[in-house]
Amino acid sequence: MGHGGRRSIIADKVTRSAGPVHRTSDAAGPSNPPVAELPAETPTGLPGGPPAELPGADLSPNAQRHLPPPYSSPSDTSLDPQARSPIPKGPQYYPGLPVLDYRKYLPPMFELSADTTTISSKANYLTENSNALATLLRSLATVPPKPQVLIQGNRGRKVDFSVKLNLMNLLVPNDPHDRLDYLRCVGRDEVALRGGSEPGLKPDFGVDNGLEAWCDRFIKDTTSIKTFTLERVVANLDTNWIEGQIRSLVASTDYKGQVTVQFPVTHAKVVIQNPDKHNKFLTSVTALFSSKSKYEVVKAVWPFATGRNGEHGRRCVVQSEKTWWEEWRDPIKYAIATKRQGWVTNEDKLECIMESKGNGISLIDWGPEF
Repeated sequence: MGHGGRRSIIADKVTRSAGPVHRTSDAAGPSNPPVAELPAETPTGLPGGPPAELPGADLSPNAQRHLPPPYSSPSDTSLDPQARSPIPKGPQYYPGLPVLDYRKYLPPMFELSADTTTISSKANYLTENSNALATLLRSLATVPPKPQVLIQGNRGRKVDFSVKLNLMNLLVPNDPHDRLDYLRCVGRDEVALRGGSEPGLKPDFGVDNGLEAWCDRFIKDTTSIKTFTLERVVANLDTNWIEGQIRSLVASTDYKGQVTVQFPVTHAKVVIQNPDKHNKFLTSVTALFSSKSKYEVVKAVWPFATGRNGEHGRRCVVQSEKTWWEEWRDPIKYAIATKRQGWVTNEDKLECIMESKGNGISLIDWGPEF
């Protein structure tokens, strides 16, 4: 090392020693923790290297005053994004699924039945506050039921195939402004359970504006056991036409067994019941000898289309029955031909499109009858 280099190093040390000394007491924030040193050849700001830092001289004095100390968090936790509730509000977005708030299918303080058709609650506030009950029912009416197609073939006790398809996406358009769902109360001339244990025509609060009135009547009902039911229903879906197409398809495979085509609907009911005052056993015994009051007067209607199949000017929410069938005919046929026991999904449709599965299938060896 030359004399010039040594003099520059000494001069630099003198300059540094003449500068301000930073002590712990000079800073308002906590001291910086020790940082492990990395090899000198590791560039800053790159993975594996130390973070690139802007020198303090590049910031204005006002900005430096308002910078939080290292590793600090806002004193007001409401300003901290990590401290907020992680549950978003409104519809949830999942690729390939309808845009819905799926939390409404099983809200807090509700139980789902074993067959997934009904959620029920015995929460006190729902049988004590009519406004709370009406608000909840309006909220739960904004998600559709889950209509399905169930196709089964059996010969005696032997089930050759049992396939299911989900039709819920046919009720929810991509654009929320195109939705056709609505909430309605029982009409004047409709026989329904309006309180008590027998269906009737009275009382009547109107089709469109009766929800609050019905909730208020339910709250004031002094019957020891009472229930209020919201039912989600599908309208204007031509299940007869779809069933006919399915039966013709199965017949083309030369299947000789018994074919059953059903359209079950799950997640279809919301039931509110007054809570058990003592215990479930006493309540069940009391139910055998006391009157029940049932309210089945409210429906969330989810139309498949604006009218019935064949009606002039009919508009489908997503697609027509014919279009749906053209898309799913080959996946259904392939699932039946392979004697599947389970769901037919978009993966099957994709395989039929990409690999032509389902095409060319005609007669199938179904084996011995029994």
